[in-house]
Amino acid sequence: MSASLVGSEMCIRDRIKGEKMNENNVNTDLYPKMFTWLFIGLLVTFATGYALTTNIDMMLNVLSIGVLPIAIAEIVIAIILGVRLEKMNPITTKILYIGYAILTGLTFSTIFIYFEMASLISIFIITAVIFGLLAFYGYVTKKDLTKLGTIIFIGLIGIVIGELLNWLIFKNATLDLGITIIGVLIFVGYIAYDVNRIKYMVGYIGEEKAAVYGAFQLYLDFINLFIRLLPVS
Repeated sequence: MSASLVGSEMCIRDRIKGEKMNENNVNTDLYPKMFTWLFIGLLVTFATGYALTTNIDMMLNVLSIGVLPIAIAEIVIAIILGVRLEKMNPITTKILYIGYAILTGLTFSTIFIYFEMASLISIFIITAVIFGLLAFYGYVTKKDLTKLGTIIFIGLIGIVIGELLNWLIFKNATLDLGITIIGVLIFVGYIAYDVNRIKYMVGYIGEEKAAVYGAFQLYLDFINLFIRLLPVS
């Protein structure tokens, strides 16, 4: 999931720098549309994951293809969205977004097995509260968060590398905890940054695609934050 965000960021972040615009030119419908699509994506993911757990045989058959192919498919979708966003049909953007949410839901089916529903609900609420506070800050702040974007992007690459090294080589619980804490801080920063920057994308991709792509970015932020808060449940 972190790798998907890296792929998406590498494709889109440089183009946004040249699209600074007057905030008054942003249609007030942008943010309601974006958060509606965010809700749809999260609903699809959690519904897919839960639905699979009601049929264990189906879940095992689906997951038998392995997590790696699913992860690769997610990264490919993220890169395609970033690279082809300007020329992409809005309908295609929506299809890819929902497709990504379904793929994530397939892997999320396992969390409904390993964690109690009460714990999942409590972590979801905590994630939603944190997300809401940082999204509100990103929406109302007049500060330019461009510099924050550079810092958290470097941090994002760092935790992806750290996770891979710890998974393949170190297998250290303390290091894993440290990466988790840093990851929480990074994705908290990304929430404010992504909400703040979405208005700069309208000028070159249009409101409809900006709403869907903005929802996709915030979806990645929410899911990554949720995953990193799960161990505390």
